[in-house]
Amino acid sequence: MMGIEMKKVALLATALAMVTTGSAFAADMAVKAKKAPPVAAFDPWDIAFGGALVSDYIFRGVTQSNHQPSVAAYFEPRYNVTKDLQLYAGVSAESISFANRAAAEVDVYGGIRPTFGAFAFDFGIWGYLYPGGSCADNVLTGGVPGGNVCAVSTTTIFLADGNVMKKNVSFFEGYAKLNYTINDNWAVGVNEYYSPNFLNSGAWGNYASVTAKYTAPSTVFGPSGVGMYVSGEFGRQWFGTSDAFYGTGAGTVFANGIPYKDYNTWNVGIGFTYKVFTLDLRYSDTDLNKGDCNAFTSAFNATGTTNVTPINPSGAGSNWCGAAGIAKLSFDLTAMTNLK
Repeated sequence: MMGIEMKKVALLATALAMVTTGSAFAADMAVKAKKAPPVAAFDPWDIAFGGALVSDYIFRGVTQSNHQPSVAAYFEPRYNVTKDLQLYAGVSAESISFANRAAAEVDVYGGIRPTFGAFAFDFGIWGYLYPGGSCADNVLTGGVPGGNVCAVSTTTIFLADGNVMKKNVSFFEGYAKLNYTINDNWAVGVNEYYSPNFLNSGAWGNYASVTAKYTAPSTVFGPSGVGMYVSGEFGRQWFGTSDAFYGTGAGTVFANGIPYKDYNTWNVGIGFTYKVFTLDLRYSDTDLNKGDCNAFTSAFNATGTTNVTPINPSGAGSNWCGAAGIAKLSFDLTAMTNLK
């Protein structure tokens, strides 16, 4: 009987061991066979968009809004061929204040952004459109400069400061940019823009600049989520000679066009970021004097008679190219990052 009982116990133990081992093995198999989480499919399409309110719309050191506030918005579809190659096109609009009373500035642009490690390139074409303008003439027909240059029309604008401006000042530029990221905090860049007909004046334009940006560590304001940066730019704008529309009057050395004055421009500022918002506070200036600034901008509110230069015989002066402080509040989003 003892032998039979021992055999039963042995058989029971063996069966229990087999069950336990099988269960453990099954559990182990379940862990090993667990599927990896699905990899998100690469979606090459994205859209960037945003808007801004700025105290003064400054473009290369020159106000486009008569030192008044301006609003802006943009919309930019993007296609990422790879993680290092992006195609893009976009449209933006800004409120302006020109002598021809154009309704606004509408920009259309497109290009390609290849990236090689720390080097980010950007090549494209930018069109500046100014719809709704009217021809602006000198109130003294035949005066200096210009005068009697607009076709007879009930929409002609007459400027009391002696300036003139075409109805259509739209133009385009080709550009190339390079940004080099040194580390998490520092980045530098170079930019080049060229137009064969700047502001439809007949004069070619070439602008080149260097930039630098310092981005503070994300912990600079603790866990608040507020970021900070300091950035600056130094650039130079070169020009050719305008067509006869902007000539300085019959019998003068520049009757057939003005050789616009080349100039330097610079800006420096500090910015604060929070989520999709940026507050940028900036100082901008140029080395253009008031007379040469007036000849270039055709400002509708130039004053005085003492700012005489070879290309500005009327002596009227404009402050559109002088020192300016700029405050800009903007928001920027991308569909893939902010709208998921």
